[in-house]
Amino acid sequence: PPLPQADGMSGVGNGTLTTHVLNTASGLPAAGIAVRLAQLQEPGLQWTELAQRRTDGDGRCQPLLAPGQAKSGTYKLHFETAEYWQGQGQTSFYPFVEVVFVITDPAQKLHVPLLISPYSYTTYRGS
Repeated sequence: PPLPQADGMSGVGNGTLTTHVLNTASGLPAAGIAVRLAQLQEPGLQWTELAQRRTDGDGRCQPLLAPGQAKSGTYKLHFETAEYWQGQGQTSFYPFVEVVFVITDPAQKLHVPLLISPYSYTTYRGS
């Protein structure tokens, strides 16, 4: 099924958890990347999927957690990069990227940018 996309920039920065994907090989936003958010459930160490999105033309998507939805815990962002690189006519060493992080203050807004190229990726805690 199609994943929700942001409609321009409206509402993109209003959530508790946001992301932004940039193609560092071209210097352009990475549009059309499927993004999934999951939370680690204890005990048993099972991941529960919370949200699915797709990046828009600016490499952004609707917030993955709405205000008040975040809870303390361990989360994972999964980015489907293979399909994106195939669409760019390139092969990639990384078929997907997973970023695991911990939310300690659920009231705090979090931004997790991802910079990708066919043979590397970088992520950091943004603002």
